[in-house]
This record gives sequence, structure tokens and C-alpha cells, in this order.
Amino acid sequence: MPFKFEKLEIEDVILIKAQKFDDSRGFFAELYHSAAFAESSIVKPIKQINFSKSSKGVLRGLHYQLNPFAQGKIIRVVRGEIFDVAVDIRKKSATYGKWVGVTLKSGDFNMVYIPEGFAHGFEVLSDEAEFEYFCTEIYSPKCERGIIYDDPKLNILWKSKNPIISQKDLQSPSLEFAENNF
Repeated sequence: MPFKFEKLEIEDVILIKAQKFDDSRGFFAELYHSAAFAESSIVKPIKQINFSKSSKGVLRGLHYQLNPFAQGKIIRVVRGEIFDVAVDIRKKSATYGKWVGVTLKSGDFNMVYIPEGFAHGFEVLSDEAEFEYFCTEIYSPKCERGIIYDDPKLNILWKSKNPIISQKDLQSPSLEFAENNF
């Protein structure tokens, strides 16, 4: 199988390792296969693909969408390196308020699956990073929400001491006060 699926500390968040096939001409890697992903419970169809480029030290997040437009995401770095974070915001979950982070970089062909009910954020570790995220739902501005990146109750161990953050993200509430219908 061209993929390995590893459950992370929060088992609903899955590290996906795509196999790269090298030869004298270059390489080939399969990035998505619905049947293989379904075997690891990643079954919702992809409805939107986003592409993002950011500079070193940029931290975006923590973002999510409310139901009925909640998004599951498959994150893949095309160029550079990021520290990617998922926070469980499902109120009845045993891991509510817990986070998991993974470093993703181009060339290793690893991806991370973050299901609905999680807030997502990332910070750029390389000079620049470009990445794609494949979403299970379309973007809905009316359902977009956020949680402040440095919520002390979450205690996320970001890599940057002085991240670059948008004014919009700086105005996000803590998890305790964030609107949430999960």
C-alpha cells in the first residue's frame, strides 16, 4: 500500500505517510486514494482545496467552522516546513481542550488529517512555506470562528517566541469563550 496511517496522541488526528517511488527519471508519489483513506476512517469527500503561502514566523489560527459547515482537513506541505496543530474542541470528547502538533516539511510526503470538531493552526518554520489543505466542506464566512493561539489553558508549545499574527487572529477568544456547536 502506498500509504501508512498513524494515529497521533489524539487518535482521531492521523499522520499520513505517502510512499515516494524514486528512479533515474525522478519520482512518483500517490497523494490520495479514496479506498485506502477509507480503511483509516477518512471517508468524507473533498469539497474544496486551498493553497497557502506564508513567511517565516507567521502563525495562523486557531481556525474552525461551525456546523453545518465544519471542515475536516488533510494538510500537505508543498515547499518549506511548518508546525501544524490541531485542538480538540468537541465538548463531549475525552480529549476536549487537548492539542497535538506535528512538523510537516516538503520532501517527506507526510500529511496530517484533522477531522471536523478540531481547531487548526500552523506556524512557518522555514523562510517561506507553501501548503495545500484539502477540505471536506466549503468555506463559509458566517460559520468561521477562531480561538486565540496562546490560550493559557491550551498551553500549545509553539516554536516561535514572537510569531507574526493577524489582527483578526489576535482578537479570537479563548476556548472557554469561543462559540462552538460540537
